[in-house]
Amino acid sequence: MAESNFIDYVKIYCKSGKGGRGSAHFRREKYIPKGGPDGGDGGRGGSIFLRGNRNFWTLLHLKYDRHKVAESGEPGSSKNSTGKAGADIYIDVPCGTVAYDAETGDYICEVNDHDEVILLLQGGRGGLGNTHFKTPTNQAPRYAQPGEPAQERMVILQLKLLADVGLVGFPNAGKSTLLSSVSAAKPKIANYPFTTLEPSLGIVSYRDHKSFVMADIPGIIEGAAEGRGLGLRFLRHIERNSVLLFLVPADADDITREYEILLSELEKYNPELLEKNRVLGISKCDLIDDELKEMLSEHLPEGVKTVFFSSVSGQGLQLLKDTIWQAIVSDNRHDVSNIVRKNMREGLSASFLEDDFDMDSIYFEEEEDEEYYDPDETDVEVDW
Repeated sequence: MAESNFIDYVKIYCKSGKGGRGSAHFRREKYIPKGGPDGGDGGRGGSIFLRGNRNFWTLLHLKYDRHKVAESGEPGSSKNSTGKAGADIYIDVPCGTVAYDAETGDYICEVNDHDEVILLLQGGRGGLGNTHFKTPTNQAPRYAQPGEPAQERMVILQLKLLADVGLVGFPNAGKSTLLSSVSAAKPKIANYPFTTLEPSLGIVSYRDHKSFVMADIPGIIEGAAEGRGLGLRFLRHIERNSVLLFLVPADADDITREYEILLSELEKYNPELLEKNRVLGISKCDLIDDELKEMLSEHLPEGVKTVFFSSVSGQGLQLLKDTIWQAIVSDNRHDVSNIVRKNMREGLSASFLEDDFDMDSIYFEEEEDEEYYDPDETDVEVDW
């Protein structure tokens, strides 16, 4: 069986660069006796950032590249020369990626916009050279700061698809067939359960050149919230959909019962999902006549808009689009389709740590009882 190219979960090891040490050097030239301190600062270590990239749709590119280690800063040197800073690392991820701490499970951040940059690990700051510590009473400081240490952590990256409409239903409910009928997406379609093993996205054209994004989520079964079937793995993608389209086939034994089971599984996974706008689509209505359709309408669940349609014959598809569009427009919380269709917010959004450098971290070297540097001595360079 071929390996799936849709990867929505990876665990990576990240380590920022440590800061370079400051130099405890003294100026020593032929015609300048007793030169003062001229040790430069160490360079900062490289940081690690997450960056949204609309050209990526999965985390496949990170599956075999799970170690991200930034460069360390170089130490300072004589003549107040600052060490070279370590290069930063930018990890490109699809829009809709959420980062968690792998050890604690704590939420770190999420990337929703194209070119959005979020700091994941701060590189260590370089240590100050001995030039910074000279005073009238201490004109020959023989100490400098070490660089700040590197930060490291295991990070879990999870992709949650950004779409306007998410298709929710049992296997063989007709989700993939509907997506292929109303968009250019070509999901695999077959007459057996769990044909869809990975989510698919499609852009659905609507009136007046409008459009919305529809996501085909692999089939949910009863007990999915407890880990049965494939539903638990892909339920996270439903969290980002502003409207949920529940699909139940017209030939189901009990349409209301199936709808209630789907609602129950979503509630067990995340009760907030029930707050989303919902539409109930009765698929495969080409298999029933108008009389049976009227009989079924009398027993449909209350409080949800219901549409009968057939993806094969096209019956009721325009009415389904109209109902979905009304549900999307009524949801004023966000418009995710703008993200998917490249209508992105420009500019970078970065956050940085601003911890003060602790002066107690200064490394002290034993020094002689003298106030001035003796040019006859060898250069003083602190080894760390």
